[in-house]
Amino acid sequence: MVQIKTKRERIKFASDNVTGACPEVLDAILKSNDDDKTPYGNDKLSINLKDKFSEIFEKEVIVFPAASGTAANALALSTITPSFGNIYCHRLSHINVDECGAPEFYTGGAKLINLNGINGKIMAAELDNSISGKGIVHHTQPSSVSISQLCETGVTYKLDEIKNISDVAHKHNLSIHMDGARFANALVSLNCSPAEMTWKSGIDVLSFGATKNGCLAAEAIIFFKSELVGNMPFLMKRAGHLLSKMRFVSAQLDAYITNDVWLKNAKHANAMGKKLSQGLQLHKSIELAYPTEANEVFVKIPKYLIDQLNSHGYKINDDEWEDKAVRLVAAWNTNPSDIDSFLNIIKS
Repeated sequence: MVQIKTKRERIKFASDNVTGACPEVLDAILKSNDDDKTPYGNDKLSINLKDKFSEIFEKEVIVFPAASGTAANALALSTITPSFGNIYCHRLSHINVDECGAPEFYTGGAKLINLNGINGKIMAAELDNSISGKGIVHHTQPSSVSISQLCETGVTYKLDEIKNISDVAHKHNLSIHMDGARFANALVSLNCSPAEMTWKSGIDVLSFGATKNGCLAAEAIIFFKSELVGNMPFLMKRAGHLLSKMRFVSAQLDAYITNDVWLKNAKHANAMGKKLSQGLQLHKSIELAYPTEANEVFVKIPKYLIDQLNSHGYKINDDEWEDKAVRLVAAWNTNPSDIDSFLNIIKS
């Protein structure tokens, strides 16, 4: 991970969380601020999200706006996983490594079962072999599966991989959740439809990410099966995520999915990720840790180059990922000149 020390511009590749909001989203927030609106998600923008997302996903869906990805993941999982249940996930998954026990907290104690997978992805066969204990009162019960798209190594689950994992989950009567923090980046990388990457491949519940790709603080929990919604309205309220002025979250989501803003932003971020990756690979001492399939680049950088970057104001954390990989992330507003400057430091 790259962090700022003294110069503001040196934070550019730390994460796609460091960016501001895109103009369309900011304009929508300002517009929604003009008049008084009904609170708690009963405003027109919030209500209309259901129809807008249903059109995008080619299926009637149920939508709950949320302010953070952690809340979206944990609340989604809490509807499909009882307190005595198991959630099967990759050991590097965000819900396992980066959410401070939120899934366990919101489910009331469900257990995360870590799978090794390959390149950060769950494998269907490993999942099938790991599901056990069903009906045995002494064991936590197999309940749900969660996959990340993009996954935590920056690679995508291909459609057949999602389908195979979903088939295994449903064979065991488990529900399957997708953490789509970088959903748009994966979508444009695979060049498929939102429907194909989700419910047509077996996904039951989606955490639809928007914050990393042009919003300020906006995610959506999307149910493809109405029977799985359960007590979600009450869980949202009890967790403090039924926002009084929900319209400001809904306005972001509305602008984000209107006129393909989300796809435009993701295409640019992915293109910048590829440019950065290709430039880094020209250096004989730098090696890709994982394939670059979207906007995240994982590379192995030798110590002398890390020192060189640090001397120019960067702080490289080479211990965040296994095998000493450094993560660099391009965003919706990354400028090609930012990449050129970074690469020139390495070349110098």
